This record gives sequence, C-alpha cells and structure tokens, in this order.
Amino acid sequence: MPCHFYIELYQRLQSLSQGTKSVNKYFNEMEFVIIRSNIKEDREDIMARFMNGLNYDISNIVELYHYVEFEEMVHMAIKVEKQFKRKGTIRQS
Repeated sequence: MPCHFYIELYQRLQSLSQGTKSVNKYFNEMEFVIIRSNIKEDREDIMARFMNGLNYDISNIVELYHYVEFEEMVHMAIKVEKQFKRKGTIRQS
C-alpha cells in the first residue's frame, strides 16, 4: 500500500469520535481502521482512544469503572447508551 494510505488511516483514527453513531458502530469503525492501518497499540492506549472518542454523557459514566479488558469497556458503553436511549437523554460531543 502507498505510504499516504496509511497516513490517511492514521489521521482518520486520530480524529475518530462517536458523534451520531451508536457505540457499537463507533467501536466497529475504530476496530476497522486499526486493523487496516496495521497500527500496534497497547491495550491501555486503545482503551484511552476509545474512551476519548465516546460521547461525553456515556464516557462520563463508563470512566467510573475499572476495566481490564477492552471488550468489557465496550459492553459497558453499550449498556449505558441503551439506558440513555430509554430515558431519551443523550447528548453528542
């Protein structure tokens, strides 16, 4: 692959955020870009990147818990998002 391809993927990863996407769609997009760009990051770096891209209301709650595995963090974010949707109180950041 051309060098600019990887640079564009890395820039996309750096600016990736949840926005109007569901947590699951945001996670899938992040995972896709990491795999395609062949970036090797520590688990903690990936978890921090994911948390920083989450909408504020969701990350504010998810960050209260300790996670060993990235998948646990993703599942908690999905659960929090479902609760907000039931209440109808979710903001995008």
